[in-house]
Amino acid sequence: MKPMTSLRFEDSTLHGSLLPEGGETAPHLVARARMFDACHVGVVLRVVLFVEAVVGVAALFATGQVAEWLLRFSLLTGGVLPATLGWLIVVCLLKAPLNRLAPALQWLAGMALGAVVGLYGCGLLALMGLLNSLSWGGSAASGALLSSVVMAGLVWRAKASTPAATAARLAELQSRIRPHFLFNTLNSAIALVRAEPAKAEAVLEDLSELFRHALADPAESVTLGQEVALAQRYLAIEKIRFGDRLQVQWSLDPLADPARLPPLLLQPLVENAVMHGVEPSASGAQIKISTHRRGSTVVIKVSNSSPAGVGTRGHGLALANVRERLMLMHDVQSQFKTVFKNGVFHVRLEVPV
Repeated sequence: MKPMTSLRFEDSTLHGSLLPEGGETAPHLVARARMFDACHVGVVLRVVLFVEAVVGVAALFATGQVAEWLLRFSLLTGGVLPATLGWLIVVCLLKAPLNRLAPALQWLAGMALGAVVGLYGCGLLALMGLLNSLSWGGSAASGALLSSVVMAGLVWRAKASTPAATAARLAELQSRIRPHFLFNTLNSAIALVRAEPAKAEAVLEDLSELFRHALADPAESVTLGQEVALAQRYLAIEKIRFGDRLQVQWSLDPLADPARLPPLLLQPLVENAVMHGVEPSASGAQIKISTHRRGSTVVIKVSNSSPAGVGTRGHGLALANVRERLMLMHDVQSQFKTVFKNGVFHVRLEVPV
């Protein structure tokens, strides 16, 4: 009954204790680790739009006519846009060493870099002859101010992910450690002890591994391969309970395994499929899990048939948690869609590699 894919706990990025001794609390670690997390397409787009909006407002103070405003806005963009992209590129490239600095030095480094790119933008405009009078001090101060606002947004984004991940984790722990699930699993193992001791041992090993990962210290991300292996253990346990009522079809692409996901993301989707597809139906249901890599994108699909109909609708907490955690990690580079069509409930995820 053990799944084909093996997963060693010591190799998992979920390895850890509940509270690291002598270490910082999880929120501080997350905030510091993502202080300069500017390598996402969504972050770049938001920063560029914010800076351009500031430039547009500033251009209004120098003119009162639309044509003049458009001309001045275009001229300023010629210097501001390259400077903004330069700040983002340098921050992304130096993310690792910058994140190792103390918080005060991180702010100082970010603002100093902002002042430098402000001077760079002013120099570009001067070289193109687009400025009648140069204001090096004002350009440096503007760059430092705008960079501090952007860094504040990155800190807020990092801190926002902590309570969402914690809430999602607690919700999944609550559903995973349900008494009836635990008792049913133990009863299945007890029933197999004398007749098929090897199967009983496999069930208890799978249960132990599942709980070990559920109670491990939450990591920022794990691989899709690890999530698939954990879901296989969960389904191996449920197979003992439901027997032929649970039909599972896997279609896995090994090239998709390196994709990064928030921990414990796939298992709640599979559990939902069992709870709403297999459990309410006397004849059971079929669950399909597939992964496929398309260039720089990985597509993950989880679907389950519903012979018993839609049945009692849940609160949607698991799906909402998955969607929010995926958005917080991959931003606009990820997609999450659900649809119920022709008696089959489909969940489709897209993540970058």
